[in-house]
Amino acid sequence: MIHVSDLYKNYGNLEVLKGIQLNIKKGEVVSIVGASGAGKTTLLQIIGTIGNPDKGKVFIKNTDVFSLHGKALADFRNKHIGFVFQFHNLLAEFTAVENICIPAFIANEKPNKAEKQAKKLLSFLNLTERANHKPSQLSGGEQQRVAIARALINNPDVILADEPSGNLDSKNRDEIHKLFFNLRDNFGQTIVIVTHDKGLAEMADRKITMSDGKITSD
Repeated sequence: MIHVSDLYKNYGNLEVLKGIQLNIKKGEVVSIVGASGAGKTTLLQIIGTIGNPDKGKVFIKNTDVFSLHGKALADFRNKHIGFVFQFHNLLAEFTAVENICIPAFIANEKPNKAEKQAKKLLSFLNLTERANHKPSQLSGGEQQRVAIARALINNPDVILADEPSGNLDSKNRDEIHKLFFNLRDNFGQTIVIVTHDKGLAEMADRKITMSDGKITSD
Protein backbone atom coordinates (compact mmCIF):
# COMPACT_ATOMS: atom_id res chain seq x y z
CA MET A 1 0.00 0.00 0.00
CA ILE A 2 2.85 2.42 0.87
CA HIS A 3 6.31 2.37 -0.69
CA VAL A 4 8.91 4.95 0.34
CA SER A 5 12.17 5.03 -1.58
CA ASP A 6 15.39 6.92 -0.81
CA LEU A 7 13.66 9.78 1.03
CA TYR A 8 15.69 12.82 2.07
CA LYS A 9 14.53 16.06 3.69
CA ASN A 10 16.56 19.06 4.88
CA TYR A 11 15.50 22.20 6.71
CA GLY A 12 18.36 24.59 5.97
CA ASN A 13 21.51 22.86 7.17
CA LEU A 14 19.54 20.38 9.29
CA GLU A 15 19.24 16.96 7.65
CA VAL A 16 15.93 15.57 8.99
CA LEU A 17 15.47 12.44 6.82
CA LYS A 18 18.48 10.53 5.53
CA GLY A 19 17.56 8.03 2.83
CA ILE A 20 14.43 6.42 4.29
CA GLN A 21 13.33 3.12 2.71
CA LEU A 22 9.98 1.73 3.86
CA ASN A 23 7.26 -0.66 2.67
CA ILE A 24 3.89 -1.03 4.41
CA LYS A 25 1.37 -3.66 3.36
CA LYS A 26 -2.35 -3.15 2.91
CA GLY A 27 -4.19 -3.60 6.21
CA GLU A 28 -1.11 -3.28 8.43
CA VAL A 29 -1.11 -1.20 11.60
CA VAL A 30 2.39 0.23 11.90
CA SER A 31 3.79 2.33 14.74
CA ILE A 32 6.73 4.70 14.32
CA VAL A 33 8.67 5.51 17.48
CA GLY A 34 11.81 7.38 18.41
CA ALA A 35 13.06 10.39 20.35
CA SER A 36 11.82 13.88 19.58
CA GLY A 37 13.65 15.19 16.53
CA ALA A 38 14.17 11.73 15.02
CA GLY A 39 12.15 12.68 11.92
CA LYS A 40 8.94 10.75 12.65
CA THR A 41 6.45 13.55 12.02
CA THR A 42 8.35 14.78 8.97
CA LEU A 43 8.17 11.29 7.48
CA LEU A 44 4.46 11.05 8.24
CA GLN A 45 3.78 14.45 6.66
CA ILE A 46 5.64 13.50 3.49
CA ILE A 47 3.82 10.16 3.23
CA GLY A 48 0.61 12.17 3.63
CA THR A 49 1.67 14.61 0.87
CA ILE A 50 1.41 17.63 3.19
CA GLY A 51 5.19 17.96 3.05
CA ASN A 52 7.58 17.59 0.12
CA PRO A 53 10.83 15.61 0.11
CA ASP A 54 14.05 17.05 -1.24
CA LYS A 55 14.77 13.69 -2.83
CA GLY A 56 13.05 10.32 -3.13
CA LYS A 57 9.66 8.92 -3.98
CA VAL A 58 6.46 7.94 -2.20
CA PHE A 59 3.98 5.53 -3.77
CA ILE A 60 0.51 4.99 -2.32
CA LYS A 61 -1.61 2.33 -3.95
CA ASN A 62 0.92 2.23 -6.83
CA THR A 63 0.59 5.97 -7.46
CA ASP A 64 3.74 8.10 -7.47
CA VAL A 65 2.15 10.82 -5.35
CA PHE A 66 4.69 13.55 -6.08
CA SER A 67 4.16 13.15 -9.80
CA LEU A 68 0.79 14.78 -9.05
CA HIS A 69 0.45 18.52 -8.63
CA GLY A 70 -2.11 21.11 -7.60
CA LYS A 71 -5.71 19.92 -7.72
CA ALA A 72 -4.74 16.39 -8.77
CA LEU A 73 -2.60 15.98 -5.64
CA ALA A 74 -5.25 17.56 -3.40
CA ASP A 75 -7.91 15.25 -4.85
CA PHE A 76 -5.71 12.18 -4.32
CA ARG A 77 -5.04 13.20 -0.71
CA ASN A 78 -8.72 13.83 -0.04
CA LYS A 79 -9.80 10.48 -1.49
CA HIS A 80 -7.02 8.14 -0.34
CA ILE A 81 -5.56 9.56 2.91
CA GLY A 82 -7.17 10.34 6.27
CA PHE A 83 -5.38 12.30 9.00
CA VAL A 84 -5.68 12.15 12.79
CA PHE A 85 -3.64 14.56 14.92
CA GLN A 86 -2.90 14.92 18.63
CA PHE A 87 -5.20 17.95 18.78
CA HIS A 88 -8.47 17.14 17.07
CA ASN A 89 -8.69 20.41 15.07
CA LEU A 90 -12.50 20.35 15.01
CA LEU A 91 -14.25 23.55 13.92
CA ALA A 92 -15.89 25.04 17.01
CA GLU A 93 -18.95 26.46 15.24
CA PHE A 94 -19.94 23.13 13.65
CA THR A 95 -21.64 20.09 15.15
CA ALA A 96 -20.04 16.65 15.25
CA VAL A 97 -21.90 15.58 12.09
CA GLU A 98 -20.96 18.77 10.26
CA ASN A 99 -17.27 18.42 11.21
CA ILE A 100 -17.21 14.82 9.98
CA CYS A 101 -18.82 15.78 6.67
CA ILE A 102 -16.25 18.41 5.70
CA PRO A 103 -13.87 16.12 3.72
CA ALA A 104 -16.89 14.61 1.93
CA PHE A 105 -18.11 18.07 0.95
CA ILE A 106 -14.62 18.89 -0.36
CA ALA A 107 -14.91 15.74 -2.49
CA ASN A 108 -18.23 17.09 -3.84
CA GLU A 109 -20.30 14.39 -2.18
CA LYS A 110 -24.04 15.09 -2.00
CA PRO A 111 -24.97 16.52 1.43
CA ASN A 112 -27.59 13.86 2.18
CA LYS A 113 -25.21 11.01 1.36
CA ALA A 114 -22.37 12.58 3.35
CA GLU A 115 -24.57 13.10 6.40
CA LYS A 116 -25.85 9.52 6.19
CA GLN A 117 -22.27 8.20 6.14
CA ALA A 118 -21.27 10.51 9.00
CA LYS A 119 -24.11 9.17 11.14
CA LYS A 120 -23.07 5.59 10.35
CA LEU A 121 -19.58 6.37 11.58
CA LEU A 122 -20.93 8.04 14.71
CA SER A 123 -22.95 4.90 15.40
CA PHE A 124 -19.87 2.71 14.92
CA LEU A 125 -18.00 4.95 17.38
CA ASN A 126 -20.88 4.93 19.92
CA LEU A 127 -21.45 8.66 19.47
CA THR A 128 -24.94 8.74 17.97
CA GLU A 129 -26.29 10.83 20.85
CA ARG A 130 -23.55 13.41 20.28
CA ALA A 131 -24.31 13.98 16.58
CA ASN A 132 -25.62 17.52 17.04
CA HIS A 133 -23.22 18.56 19.79
CA LYS A 134 -20.50 21.10 19.13
CA PRO A 135 -16.89 20.37 20.17
CA SER A 136 -17.21 22.41 23.38
CA GLN A 137 -19.98 20.02 24.47
CA LEU A 138 -17.83 16.91 23.95
CA SER A 139 -15.20 15.31 26.16
CA GLY A 140 -11.61 15.04 24.94
CA GLY A 141 -12.09 11.39 24.01
CA GLU A 142 -15.33 12.16 22.18
CA GLN A 143 -13.69 14.98 20.25
CA GLN A 144 -10.89 12.67 19.13
CA ARG A 145 -13.37 10.00 18.02
CA VAL A 146 -15.19 12.65 15.96
CA ALA A 147 -11.83 13.57 14.42
CA ILE A 148 -11.25 9.90 13.58
CA ALA A 149 -14.70 9.71 11.97
CA ARG A 150 -13.80 12.78 9.92
CA ALA A 151 -10.65 10.97 8.73
CA LEU A 152 -12.79 7.98 7.72
CA ILE A 153 -15.65 9.75 5.92
CA ASN A 154 -14.20 9.29 2.41
CA ASN A 155 -13.21 5.67 3.13
CA PRO A 156 -9.48 6.34 2.54
CA ASP A 157 -6.97 3.58 1.93
CA VAL A 158 -4.52 4.99 4.48
CA ILE A 159 -4.97 6.56 7.92
CA LEU A 160 -2.01 8.58 9.23
CA ALA A 161 -2.07 9.43 12.93
CA ASP A 162 0.37 11.73 14.73
CA GLU A 163 0.32 11.22 18.52
CA PRO A 164 -3.46 10.51 18.36
CA SER A 165 -3.77 9.77 22.09
CA GLY A 166 -1.13 12.18 23.39
CA ASN A 167 -3.69 14.65 24.74
CA LEU A 168 -5.98 12.12 26.46
CA ASP A 169 -6.30 10.59 29.91
CA SER A 170 -5.48 6.91 30.39
CA LYS A 171 -9.07 5.64 29.97
CA ASN A 172 -9.68 7.52 26.73
CA ARG A 173 -6.16 6.69 25.52
CA ASP A 174 -6.82 2.97 25.87
CA GLU A 175 -10.14 3.29 24.03
CA ILE A 176 -8.55 5.18 21.14
CA HIS A 177 -5.77 2.59 20.90
CA LYS A 178 -8.27 -0.27 20.61
CA LEU A 179 -10.30 1.73 18.12
CA PHE A 180 -7.51 1.81 15.53
CA PHE A 181 -7.44 -1.98 15.43
CA ASN A 182 -11.24 -2.16 15.23
CA LEU A 183 -11.08 0.22 12.27
CA ARG A 184 -8.54 -1.96 10.50
CA ASP A 185 -10.62 -5.07 11.14
CA ASN A 186 -13.92 -3.46 10.07
CA PHE A 187 -12.85 -1.13 7.25
CA GLY A 188 -9.52 -2.58 6.09
CA GLN A 189 -7.48 0.60 6.28
CA THR A 190 -3.70 0.68 6.41
CA ILE A 191 -2.79 2.68 9.52
CA VAL A 192 0.49 4.40 10.35
CA ILE A 193 0.81 5.88 13.84
CA VAL A 194 3.58 8.12 15.17
CA THR A 195 3.54 7.73 18.94
CA HIS A 196 5.54 8.07 22.14
CA ASP A 197 3.10 5.71 23.88
CA LYS A 198 4.91 2.42 24.45
CA GLY A 199 1.68 0.46 24.90
CA LEU A 200 0.25 1.60 21.57
CA ALA A 201 3.58 1.05 19.81
CA GLU A 202 3.76 -2.54 21.03
CA MET A 203 0.15 -3.27 20.00
CA ALA A 204 0.92 -2.55 16.34
CA ASP A 205 1.62 -5.26 13.78
CA ARG A 206 5.04 -3.67 13.26
CA LYS A 207 7.06 -1.18 15.29
CA ILE A 208 9.51 0.98 13.36
CA THR A 209 12.14 2.86 15.34
CA MET A 210 13.73 6.05 13.99
CA SER A 211 16.84 7.83 15.19
CA ASP A 212 18.60 10.84 13.69
CA GLY A 213 16.63 10.73 10.44
CA LYS A 214 17.05 7.02 9.80
CA ILE A 215 15.12 3.82 10.45
CA THR A 216 17.20 1.88 12.96
CA SER A 217 14.89 -1.11 13.49
CA ASP A 218 11.76 -2.57 11.90
